[in-house]
Amino acid sequence: MMLQDEKNHSVIGSDRVDGTTVYGADQDKIGKVDKLLIDKRGGNVTDVVISAGGFLGIGDEKHSIPWSKLDYDTELDGYRIDVTKEQLMDAPRFGSNEPDRAYDRDYQSSVYEYWTVTPYW
Repeated sequence: MMLQDEKNHSVIGSDRVDGTTVYGADQDKIGKVDKLLIDKRGGNVTDVVISAGGFLGIGDEKHSIPWSKLDYDTELDGYRIDVTKEQLMDAPRFGSNEPDRAYDRDYQSSVYEYWTVTPYW
């Protein structure tokens, strides 16, 4: 539950972002935030890892998406991305058994190319 004071600020703790629902262009749930990736030198959030599919965390796929692609929607109380679940599922992904994949530069390059976003590096 978000405290009243937090609603009046433009910043949020990462613990409040983890687990937040992500909705697609059609406002259907397409996943949830698994974690944020932060540039160690600049301190900015660069990517969000979304967990999609599976059941209770089993068999889910992870998708790293540039942070700039997401918008917070107060009506949905979650993040929105202007794509469908099918487009997300076609995006570069990795399994729960390869957690370091999100940090791999070749993987990151394929993510930024897929989402047509200029890389942060």
